[in-house]
Amino acid sequence: MKRIYTIGKLAIVGLAIGISQMDLNASQPPAVEQDRVKAAYEEAGPRVRELVQDAGLVYPAKRIFIRAFKAENELEIWGSNSGEKPMKLIHTYKIARASGTLGPKRRQGDLQVPEGFYHVDRFNPKSLFHLSLGLNYPNTSDRILSDKEKPGADIFIHGNQVSIGCMAMTDEKIKEIYLMALGARDQGQTKIPVHIFPFRMTTGTMAKYGQSYADDPIMIAFWSDLKPIYDKFQKSKRVPQVKVDAKGRYRLASK
Repeated sequence: MKRIYTIGKLAIVGLAIGISQMDLNASQPPAVEQDRVKAAYEEAGPRVRELVQDAGLVYPAKRIFIRAFKAENELEIWGSNSGEKPMKLIHTYKIARASGTLGPKRRQGDLQVPEGFYHVDRFNPKSLFHLSLGLNYPNTSDRILSDKEKPGADIFIHGNQVSIGCMAMTDEKIKEIYLMALGARDQGQTKIPVHIFPFRMTTGTMAKYGQSYADDPIMIAFWSDLKPIYDKFQKSKRVPQVKVDAKGRYRLASK
């Protein structure tokens, strides 16, 4: 039995006809880039500084980590001033809109927000959705488990409140998120990790969704592979190293 969970305010499916995710994040004229980033610093810079400092960190944070939870419609920003120290929670944002249902993205056009372990691989200051951070979907696991010819692409965390497989945060929130990511990048963080979970993987929620999806063993097995990585960060507040085995399954990497 297929279950549909509304994630945020579910995007209007009809909007997807004839519009690709790449189209939605297409570039605008070059002059827009500096204007938008400059405006973001002017409008959101003081707020970002306050958030980082209130978390007990020196501004700007040298390292950041992004976690998202689809069922709860939440996106967390964690930070640290050293790669050796535990992360501190800077802020939790409500996701304005995300399309699809619980479960990973497996093909182009399925409207799914991915689940798994990614990193920011590009900054787009000229997005049609104000500002956006691109993720490295499809990753190694996705290339094994998703449609081999059309797994999909162009997954972003962006502004506005329209989503077709991405996480829309609103223009105001993306300014803050973008500036924190930009600050970390400018201080040498080459890969900003982004972990996307179906839900907060507590014992209680695992039991709840395990029962709801009891007739979907593939989904349960996939989520069971995510949980050790979730638990590792919950315990240590350090971003765990993740590897992918030959079958596309996520595993904790031994140090």
